Amino acid sequence: MNRRNFVTWFGLGGLVSFLSTAIAACSNGTKAGQSTTSAADGMATKLQSGEFVKIGTAQTLKQDGRILFKDANTSALVLGDPNNPSRAWAVKPVCTHKGCAVDWSADESKILCPCHGSTFKPDGTVIKGPATKPLERYEAKIEGDAILVKIS
Repeated sequence: MNRRNFVTWFGLGGLVSFLSTAIAACSNGTKAGQSTTSAADGMATKLQSGEFVKIGTAQTLKQDGRILFKDANTSALVLGDPNNPSRAWAVKPVCTHKGCAVDWSADESKILCPCHGSTFKPDGTVIKGPATKPLERYEAKIEGDAILVKIS
């Protein structure tokens, strides 16, 4: 094998190794038993400002404890109110401190930011900083079995 063939094969091997790592890193990070919906799932075509859009079902919310919706333009984290099953909260799952993605911790009953440790109540209000501003809230409602969210 000459030097050119060796470098070509070595480069291809490195590229294949890198791609598998990159694909794993780009996974949505959803834990088993938790659902993430997207526009491709048919639940919502696109969250658009000013209109309610179905992003999931009450059954899924009850079963998984949260619904995380993502599309190309925005995302929404929907949580049920344990004291009122006909009510839901929806927040933008982005920490107001440094913009890290946040998610619901059912074990702690809090929204957690993995980057700097901020914690939020299900309605998005700050429990513990460094974040000082609440999460952006969206209007959410449950109609029948549909979870509807309006981006304002």
